[in-house]
Amino acid sequence: MKNKSAALLTIRLILGFLVLAQGYGKIFVFGMNAVYNNFFAATYADILPEFLLWVTAYYTTFVELIAGILLVIGYKRDYALYAVASVLVIVTFGHGLAEPIWDTSHVMSRLLLTAALLLLPEEWDSWRLDR
Repeated sequence: MKNKSAALLTIRLILGFLVLAQGYGKIFVFGMNAVYNNFFAATYADILPEFLLWVTAYYTTFVELIAGILLVIGYKRDYALYAVASVLVIVTFGHGLAEPIWDTSHVMSRLLLTAALLLLPEEWDSWRLDR
């Protein structure tokens, strides 16, 4: 059982740190105005309404930060995974809307880690704060 727990911990930590770094960078390195202007408005202003872009920018950024923290510490794991999955769906839709053929590598790694954690038995993920 130790190997299974170590494997799940590794998957959870890697996914957690990936999404945490993404959210942290957007908030504390770039700043939300720069994220909105450079990534959301610059790409989607002609396609989607401004309020939807602001909501999406804040939602995806704060979900990444909060879900990343929750995954790293191992608290409310499934809710964090559902939130990450929702961000992956939004990101996939947005990138596909802006550019039908795009580099999916940054989404696919997160998707595989998220799916693995959702599909593997939860009892294997025993090294968590809420266990």
